[in-house]
Amino acid sequence: MAKLKTVTLGCKVNQYETELVREALRGIGFEDVADGDTADLCVVNTCTVTHEGDAKSRQTIRRLARDNPGARLVVMGCYATRAPEEVASLPGVSDVVTDKRELPDWLGRFGVRDMPTGISGLPNRHRAYVKVQDGCLLRCSYCIIPYVRPHMSSRPLEHILDEVRRLVDNGFREIILTGIHLGHYGVDGNWNKPKSEWLRLSHLVDRIARLPGEFRIRLSSIEATEVTRELIATMAEHADKVCPHLHVCLQSGSDAVLRRMKRRWSVRHFVERCRLVRETLDRPAFTTDIIVGFPGESDDDFAATCRVAEEVGFSKIHIFPFSGRAGTPAATMPDQVPAPVKNERMDRLAELETRLRDRYYASLAGGPLQVLVEAPHPDRPQLVLGTACRYVPVQLTDPCHRRGQLVSVVPSRLIEGRLLA
Repeated sequence: MAKLKTVTLGCKVNQYETELVREALRGIGFEDVADGDTADLCVVNTCTVTHEGDAKSRQTIRRLARDNPGARLVVMGCYATRAPEEVASLPGVSDVVTDKRELPDWLGRFGVRDMPTGISGLPNRHRAYVKVQDGCLLRCSYCIIPYVRPHMSSRPLEHILDEVRRLVDNGFREIILTGIHLGHYGVDGNWNKPKSEWLRLSHLVDRIARLPGEFRIRLSSIEATEVTRELIATMAEHADKVCPHLHVCLQSGSDAVLRRMKRRWSVRHFVERCRLVRETLDRPAFTTDIIVGFPGESDDDFAATCRVAEEVGFSKIHIFPFSGRAGTPAATMPDQVPAPVKNERMDRLAELETRLRDRYYASLAGGPLQVLVEAPHPDRPQLVLGTACRYVPVQLTDPCHRRGQLVSVVPSRLIEGRLLA
């Protein structure tokens, strides 16, 4: 029987797409290669969002070619789309899939006749990603992704609902909705319809939340402009199923920087939308992405970012130093910020993040939390670890909780960056 090895770099969407390919190939007889064995077919799903993503993709391809001599090595993903000739020149590469829409045809060469319409699980995980949308039409000045995933498409509602039912039946208790531009779910199918027939993310969340079974829904990264009143109302209506957590991408707290980034809203709009969420939902968590040292970012601009972070009260901040991406307008902008300045600002923002995180986590002590049990504590066998609905790590003192189970707890205090319950 032919042996298969898949490797994924990058985002949740990539992880989902790799699993779709894996399940399609397993359906015609491929089996996962055991540790230490060599594969007959290697599939690498690459990332190109940063130079580091490119480098890691190349390293992975070279390692697979070295460790699996004679294997057919197939490369897909955003790096393969952006630089197909560069990828094709790497050792051992036999196929380069430059467009994900070509996957059914490519898999057909191996004998896949019926492309799966969804996945049935994710190996070694208790939370399942469900890709609902692909493509981005925006042109943020720092981002390469719209150039490698420009085609907007939303999956059919019924395919998504069938997939969620299957995942819940297979024991997954958290469903994470993801996409390249999640908030644009349904937009591509609405252009020629009257507004009364539009399908949007709020409708999708509502339909999933009405499915039977014990599970919860979490939204992945979303733009503040797409946290609509309808979506907030849906989250409130299904508070028992939809996690009160939003990852809203700020990137900068300076309007001047946001304009150079070609973002689509003002700081005031962002803060007001977060305020509306806080007024509607119970103790919601806000997490975000911030780029430090964007070209022209002054000390005042950075100070504004810190003020906004404090005002919103983010519980987690993914901090990225600006790194010019070839092919994007920001790469050649004047007034590039020196590395030492970026590093100093990143350190300051990380200190602020820790303070905001601890403040938010501590505010949850004494109140009920729903926790997904995930793993035993690596150092303390009497404890198990989980993730709360508000995206907070929790230590559970009852070792009898089963992994993959949803439990309700009341945490007592914050300890070592986790809540203890």
